[in-house]
Amino acid sequence: MKTVLLSYFSAARSLTRRGVLWHLMWPTLVATIAWTTLLVSSWGSLIEVGTRLITGMPLVGGWLAASDTALVVALVMFKIGLVVLALPIIYVTAAFLVAAIALPLMAEKVAALDYADIARRKGGSQTGSVWNALTSVLQFLVLLVLSLPLWLIPGVGLIISVVLTAWLNQRAFRYDALMAHADTFEMKDLPTRHASGLFGVGLLGAVMAHVPLINLFAPALSGLAFVHYLLSALRVSRQNENIIEVK
Repeated sequence: MKTVLLSYFSAARSLTRRGVLWHLMWPTLVATIAWTTLLVSSWGSLIEVGTRLITGMPLVGGWLAASDTALVVALVMFKIGLVVLALPIIYVTAAFLVAAIALPLMAEKVAALDYADIARRKGGSQTGSVWNALTSVLQFLVLLVLSLPLWLIPGVGLIISVVLTAWLNQRAFRYDALMAHADTFEMKDLPTRHASGLFGVGLLGAVMAHVPLINLFAPALSGLAFVHYLLSALRVSRQNENIIEVK
């Protein structure tokens, strides 16, 4: 846990660097504006679809349709579900923009100052970064859709959202954190050896993603935390290799 927190403290310190702060904000702003506009413009249609789905449910659909109070309560729950569901979708869009565009630029600036001693072995590429971000988002969306029936249980939807977002964070950001400095073996080996720590970094970022205002900074801040966590781990790993070679 200490290493996870240190990664975020280092990430917060990196925000003072020129050109980094802007990349912290624009992905979430773009994602929020885009999805909020879409949700508002299609709200009426979504409620009509929700009403048909609720009244067409087996066993209880007829009872809900016959009871005005029950139908209103069900529709309120449906509306809340739409808003709650919008949060991970906004985040996943911002995470894609961070992973594919913003994080490689921020990582370059941070690494030049804080990790200049680490040799650049370029085990990844910008094309690989975009592909990794895209496949991570698609896998996240599949898992999200499969989990939707569980969202009907009060409170479960929030837990699922946090866990899936934590998974997305470590899946999407670890490639960008290592692609310029690690070789192909290190890019696979380090995430495997530090799986629990990386999930911790992703989990803290996922929690921040569900806190109003803080969620504007969560994707990029989480990405920077992965940069510090993994480059620090890479530095230690190579130091240990050198010790073994000397012996």
